[in-house]
Amino acid sequence: MVQAYILIQTEVGRAALAAAAIAQISGVSSSEEVSGPYDVIVRVETTDATRLTDDIVPQIQKVDGITRTLTCPVVGAR
Repeated sequence: MVQAYILIQTEVGRAALAAAAIAQISGVSSSEEVSGPYDVIVRVETTDATRLTDDIVPQIQKVDGITRTLTCPVVGAR
């Protein structure tokens, strides 16, 4: 199992819509609008790193209003 957080910046006023759209993507376990330097934080759980980088992240980056993403894979499990 591969887990990651994806930190997302959006165009002004687009965070809530982006978070809602991202929540519908397969592999996304949570998608929340936040305040601070990022507008949305997403938690992804998937079977392998290839699916994360080749499938899920590109789908997220195509969501309207997203300007930048930063993927942070989880390296230690609880």
